[in-house]
Amino acid sequence: MPSTLATVPTAHASRYLQQLCKHWAHKLEVSITAERGVVTFSEGTVATMEAVPDGLAVGIAAPDAETLEQMKGVVARHLDRFAFREAPLSFDWRDA
Repeated sequence: MPSTLATVPTAHASRYLQQLCKHWAHKLEVSITAERGVVTFSEGTVATMEAVPDGLAVGIAAPDAETLEQMKGVVARHLDRFAFREAPLSFDWRDA
């Protein structure tokens, strides 16, 4: 299963991950705390977010490379919407 990781520099990681998880919880399976969120999408794609000292650590695992690329954009666009004062955020995706 292809996967990727990025650390997004921000001082508001906990707030953004909570907002995004609550947004997606209306339609998707979500588990959330103030420091970590996990979102399960269709076809087995999973996004994890964790507030770390230097920003927001974001991980995505998808069933294939095409879905992984699509989900990078989905997650980045959604986070940019919640971080509109800082947008666009910087994503340094590192594929595993």
